Amino acid sequence: MSSPEAHRRLAADAWESLFRAQVSVIRRLQADPALKRVNIREYDVLFNLSRCPSGWLRLNELNDHVLLSQPSISRMVDRLERQGLVQRKTVEEDRRGVLIGLTDEGRKLQREIGREHVRDIDRLVGSGLSDDELTQLKMLTDKLRSSVTGLR
Repeated sequence: MSSPEAHRRLAADAWESLFRAQVSVIRRLQADPALKRVNIREYDVLFNLSRCPSGWLRLNELNDHVLLSQPSISRMVDRLERQGLVQRKTVEEDRRGVLIGLTDEGRKLQREIGREHVRDIDRLVGSGLSDDELTQLKMLTDKLRSSVTGLR
């Protein structure tokens, strides 16, 4: 086992490497034609809503899954609603609560973008790593995310 100082330095170096890799991939993805109708953050909202088993999320639940602050996600949902891509409904058991879900048009657009987006991710990430490395990367990033979310 390394010294605490060496471990801290290694953690900082690993984070910097992970962050720089993510920034490089995101910049390339943002430039891809798949994201010409909505930007990558708007697509992230559509994607997260598409993964919800009930089809609906409260705004604060959606906020837990995207990289935006609460006021920013509220404004984005307003924009996506004006574009006809998401809709709101009142929570039956809590009339003050509001749920956000995809419209048919939003679901269709998410699927269209999603297919091309996955091809773009494969081109950028899949081409640089073997299947075993991709499996290991997913395992490590899932483990990291779990340990960080457990600190709340």
